[in-house]
Amino acid sequence: MTASQFTLTTEQQGLLDHADRFGREQLFPYAARMDNEEWWPQDVFKQFGELGFLGVTIPEQYGGAGMSMLEAGLVLQGFSRWNHALALSWVAHDNLCANNIYNNGSEYLREQYLPKLCTGEWIGCLGLTEPGAGSDALGSMRTKAVRDGDEYVLNGSKIYITNGPVADVCLVYAKTEPGKGSKGITAFVVETSWPGFKVAQKLDKMGFRGSQTAELVFEDLRVPVRNIVGKEHQGHQVVMSGLDFERSMIAPINTGIAERALDLSIDYAGTRQQFGKPIASFQMVQARIADMYVWVETMKTFCWKVLAEVSEVDETQAGRGEIHARTAASVMYCADMCNKVLDNAVQVHGGTGYIWESEINRLFRSTKLLEIGAGTTEVRKMIIAGELLK
Repeated sequence: MTASQFTLTTEQQGLLDHADRFGREQLFPYAARMDNEEWWPQDVFKQFGELGFLGVTIPEQYGGAGMSMLEAGLVLQGFSRWNHALALSWVAHDNLCANNIYNNGSEYLREQYLPKLCTGEWIGCLGLTEPGAGSDALGSMRTKAVRDGDEYVLNGSKIYITNGPVADVCLVYAKTEPGKGSKGITAFVVETSWPGFKVAQKLDKMGFRGSQTAELVFEDLRVPVRNIVGKEHQGHQVVMSGLDFERSMIAPINTGIAERALDLSIDYAGTRQQFGKPIASFQMVQARIADMYVWVETMKTFCWKVLAEVSEVDETQAGRGEIHARTAASVMYCADMCNKVLDNAVQVHGGTGYIWESEINRLFRSTKLLEIGAGTTEVRKMIIAGELLK
């Protein structure tokens, strides 16, 4: 074995560096205002599109870049170092919505929606979680769709939907065969301009502030049958395969945040003076920084390896078996380590880290969502154990 088998290629490293540079120069200047005001930069998705950062995993014929999940993860990692709120909005659009439509949608849906999602003219979101359906998103789902000729009539609500207030397109899951537990669900592409769609409330969050999050309501919203994603009544398969791809793509958000926290901690330890010398000269501070470095490095290698594995899997293979366990393990490990890195980073920063306006505080407040979204830590452990103990 050679070292190159365990590192990024020159092209992949170049892509990560490109995303990092764009994040530092274009996204970082938005970060403080987004956090302070829950503010949204209106033209940011058009910026993404102009530079080829949208549709990363979508083939070129639909306007995408035709890259792998690993390369999409590297873009996300680079963005997350500088503005994790926009990074989350980006992945909700590019992976949860656009990649899902490409993987599971008909040729009509691909041609109708992917080109505008790839330019940033349209913003996408995914509607799965409901007020009473979180970890049991399928079994407890109450949003329903009733067929009426060539249309379905959709009624219900979704909550905690990233990009909900700004989205033009929403991939929505609804019960179409009541009484079938976690089955009998259908996925639909819905345009938010259609009658019956409304944003019930925009949510004010602890972390990832500025990444727009909402409760969505559907009232007698009519969806053409041709807008079904995957097979009618078989939306649970779309959900399960999509969650594996999603989990693999949440891991690099953790990695990028942790990398930034380590860099900030090293800089602070070298400049903060106590007892007449930099705190970096104290062994207990050195121990924290050493631990943080090891956690960040292991996050990177595990995250990248699983992303490379997911790149070789299609939607018919995801949602079960070893890849189901490994994507859960990747996001669980990276979220756990991100939490530990940020806990130590705030400790290194001392009182400065406790101040709301500080960058390290902003990063610290992001960590809890990453242990909840795309399946909680507890659900991730259930998936891993379930696959190992079969």
